[in-house]
This record gives sequence, C-alpha cells and structure tokens, in this order.
Amino acid sequence: MKTIDELLADGVAGKRVFVRADLNVPLDGTTITDDGRIRAVLPTVKALAEAGARVVVASHLGRPKGAPDPAFSLAPAAARLGELLGVDVAFAADTVGDSATSTVAGLADGQVAVIENLRFNAGETSKDDAERDAFAEQLAALADVYVGDGFGAVHRKHASVFDLPKKLPHYAGHLIATEVGVLKKLTEDVQRPYVVALGGAKVSDKLAVIDQLLGKADRLLIGGGMAYTFLKAKGYEVGISLLQEDQIPVVTEYMERAEKNGVELVLPVDVLVSSEFPDLKTKAPANPTTVAADAIPADQEGLDIGPETRKLYASKLADAATVFWNGPMGVFEHPDYAEGTKAVAQALIDAPGFTVVGGGDSAAAVRTLGFDEKASSGGTFDHISTGGGASLEYLEGKTLPGLAALED
Repeated sequence: MKTIDELLADGVAGKRVFVRADLNVPLDGTTITDDGRIRAVLPTVKALAEAGARVVVASHLGRPKGAPDPAFSLAPAAARLGELLGVDVAFAADTVGDSATSTVAGLADGQVAVIENLRFNAGETSKDDAERDAFAEQLAALADVYVGDGFGAVHRKHASVFDLPKKLPHYAGHLIATEVGVLKKLTEDVQRPYVVALGGAKVSDKLAVIDQLLGKADRLLIGGGMAYTFLKAKGYEVGISLLQEDQIPVVTEYMERAEKNGVELVLPVDVLVSSEFPDLKTKAPANPTTVAADAIPADQEGLDIGPETRKLYASKLADAATVFWNGPMGVFEHPDYAEGTKAVAQALIDAPGFTVVGGGDSAAAVRTLGFDEKASSGGTFDHISTGGGASLEYLEGKTLPGLAALED
C-alpha cells in the first residue's frame, strides 16, 4: 500500500487530488456535535494543500436514499473544515454535476473544496457493479490522484471507496496508514496480557469479533446491552433488559469455548436498573437502583454496569499490555448511567500498555464524558479510532474493500 508520504515526495503541485474522507459527523440540525472525524483528516488535507495540490474532499453523511436531502448536506462539515484549516473551503452543491465541475475547475494550487454528500447519488452505494462503476468514472473526471483517508468507510464496497481508486493513481492518507498500523498491533505479535472490553446494545453486532478473539485475547470484559444476553444464558433473570434471545445458544457456546481456551470471559456482577428508560433530551434524574447481576427484578431494565463491576473491570485492565475497547458499558448519554463507561475509559488511561478506543459510540463517549487523546488525568489513550465498524471487521479477519483497493 503506497502512502501519502510517497505521493508528496513525488510532488503534487497543481494536481487535483481527490481525498475520500469520512466527514460523517453527528448533527443537531446544522450544528456539529462532535467534529472528531473532521479533525482526523486534517493532517492529510493540510499536507496536500501546503504542497500545492488542488484538494477535492469527498465523503458521505448519514443514510440518504440516493437523492439530495438537505438534512444530510455536507455544508456544515465543509464550513467546519475551513475553520479548522484556517482557510476558505469552497463547497460544491452536487457530487458530479455542474457545481462540482466548476468548483474544482476554479481551484488554484493549495486550495481546498468539498463536494456534496456522495450518497446523494444512488451509484455510490449501489450493489450493481456497473452502476457503481459509472459513478466512479464521473468522480474520476474530477481528479488526477486518489487518496483514501476515510477509514470509517473502508469496510463498504462503495463507488468512492472501492471502484474509484482503481481508476486513478492511489495512496493511503495519514489517517488510514495510522489506523492500519494500530490494528496490526492488535492482530500481529500482540503484547500480553491482551484485554478486550466490548459493550454496546446488540450482542449480534459483536459475535464475529468475539469468535475471533476467543483464540487471541487473554480476557474479554462484556458490558452494555449485549451483557444481558450473556447473563440470560447463565440462567439469570434479566427483567425487561435488552435481550437477543435467539443468540443465547451461540453465547452459551462462546462461554464454554472461552473456558476451554483459557480465555477469561468477565460479566457484570452488579447493574444499575430502572423501570423506565431515561429521558436523554432533558437528562431528568433517573434515580436508578443497584442490584446484583443475578437479581434483576422482572419489571426492571439494566442500563449500566454497577460499582462493583466497575472496580472488577478496572482490576482486569490494570496489568494489560494491550487493550481494545469497543462499545459503551451503559446509556452513557444520561449522567445517571455514565459511570460504567467513565470507569472503563479511566481504566484504559491508567493501564500500562497500548490502549485503543475502537471508534463509533466508544469514541463519541470518551469525548462526551470529557476524555480525549490527552485526558485530564495526565494519561492518554494511545489511539481513538475513527471507524467502529471498520475496526471490528478488521479484527474479525475480513477483507475490507477500501483497503484492498488501495493495496492493488
């Protein structure tokens, strides 16, 4: 895989460089609530612009239906990119139409433009190879060189991710090169003890990665909504907690395999419960009750790991040489259910080894809760990934289309 360093060494002044970024930021109307993904692509965009390239930044945002939808416009992301770069960033109101063509044609050396949401064109996500290829051909007309730097999208076989790199000289941007380097540390010559903490809502989203980790990790810590399927598999009452009953046989087999393989699979010993899901808009006090994990009342829902589990998980992370964490431990968006996720985040900061926050909700959580790469305690996370799904699929051993396209 050739990297942007090689491209810069060859010289890019005057060249139109198409940067496939991941600007899929959360929005409250037109207000960006977390600009982490925009910040992540800054090193690549800045390096290209400073070298005299005419930089064309492209991305998806949300899940529009293959047609323009103002709710998913990239205009706020383009404006924020300009603020962070400290320069004016041009914005094209379409992807491959008159606005994109004229906007790119108007760029001078060192200038940057963002084109509108790629998913406003049905060809971007089409499962029909010919339709995707046709859209990629139109995108290729906007550029001389392709730089892939949208790690959060590399697990998608989309036109701008998979088909377009084949039509242009292609390179990996700084972000993708960094992400791949980190993931190799989690899969090749791993330093031990290797501890993985998994949370989030659905156990089905994590089954494939658990399957792989049962042969690689030393400890698996399970939290979030997915924990209740494990607890139910142990025969515990889980009340009205999130439960995927159809996954109980698979979870049971995984617990048996963990024991056989000598992998320590750690489940919550206590949880915070309530009869009502909290109001995430008003943040009204929820007044949860703490109960043992095997004593959840039938009319209650588990919404966070309890204080004893927080201590337990921190102890299991305390000697870790390698840590990967994906998925919050509870409904972290509400202050009454944020302590479990906070505790795991702090335990990663305190851990002596190499620590990775695996993107998605985990990355959002550490920022929402006041943590970042330079945490207030003085410690740091070694890496906060920009791609939750991409990170998981890499750990599952899958071939990621966007990386495969860059390697050709």
